[in-house]
Amino acid sequence: MSRPFWQDTAGAVLSVDLGAIRDNWRQLRERAGSARCAAVLKADAYGLGAARVAPVLADAGCRDFFVAHLDEALALKPVLPVGATLIVLHGPTPGAEAEFVAHGVLPVLNSAAQIAAWRALAHRLDRELPAFVQVDTGMARLGLSAEELRALASDAQALAGIRVAGVMSHLACAEDQAHPANRAQLERFLAARRLLPAAPASLANSSGIFLGEDYHFDLVRPGAALYGVAPVAGADNPMRPVVRLQGKVIQTREIEPGTPVGYGHSWHSSGQRTRIATVAVGYADGWLRSLSNRGCAWTGGVALPLVGKVSMDTITLDASALPDGALQPGSLVDLIGERQGVDAVATQAGTIGYEILTSLGARYARRYVGEMAK
Repeated sequence: MSRPFWQDTAGAVLSVDLGAIRDNWRQLRERAGSARCAAVLKADAYGLGAARVAPVLADAGCRDFFVAHLDEALALKPVLPVGATLIVLHGPTPGAEAEFVAHGVLPVLNSAAQIAAWRALAHRLDRELPAFVQVDTGMARLGLSAEELRALASDAQALAGIRVAGVMSHLACAEDQAHPANRAQLERFLAARRLLPAAPASLANSSGIFLGEDYHFDLVRPGAALYGVAPVAGADNPMRPVVRLQGKVIQTREIEPGTPVGYGHSWHSSGQRTRIATVAVGYADGWLRSLSNRGCAWTGGVALPLVGKVSMDTITLDASALPDGALQPGSLVDLIGERQGVDAVATQAGTIGYEILTSLGARYARRYVGEMAK
């Protein structure tokens, strides 16, 4: 019987558990209490395939989907049910306002200029246009500044023709539950709401949901936690793991003591013969170069240290702990999996789980498992 194509041709296999994503959303919805639970699908659902993830979440009951760009929203519309709401976090780029209306996509208005352009379009169309309004409560990234908010509140016509479908802000430090910025941002958000028309409110991202009911308001916006990233720093991860990444061995070799391995000769074998396994995953696949001489792969409960520099297309592992012949060309080793999750890899790379997920490359054979997987 012939083997699946990915076993014969791909250098690695990325498995995405759609059932785990669904269960993570349901858990977050329960934690959110009476608030609606949205889903953030920007960056192609954090690199895992928004077109495959979105229908699973819609089937579970999600109806509010956030993306970063209009193009992301338009790509998702065909796979979402009628009545689902798509919200673009960056708002309309200058001149693109009419495209939002044409396709029934809601913008998040982040500045006085975006509000003015949306208001002008409403005037030209002679109809009320819905939008979210974002206020900056302590990130200095997106949203109305305190000065812009005061000016808007003092102008009775500033929101003429705009139906404020939601007021939102974004937490900067929510993964650290003890950080004083969390309470400070909450208080600024409460003050900002008093200056804006009454509307549903949204403050909590994935980590914000775990700060408690005060942060939930009417709508929560989980992203990374849906995909298995730990929402609270230093605590056990309550989310189900979603990703398994298996790299394929290209060849193995025995090297003598003192033999350098990889670019720059940054690693040398020690005082005994070493078995090196070369695996077809590199920084072109999102296996970050900062993992050079750090971290490991796993097989059969045995850790295989990554030695030498991460190359564009390959990594090298010290497989000396395995018996002769345990790894053959075509053998798969776990880079992300049960023994080593996304957050563990991120720690080894000196980054966060978000970057690991969104860096995973296009050359992997992707397998979708769980509910609605095809």
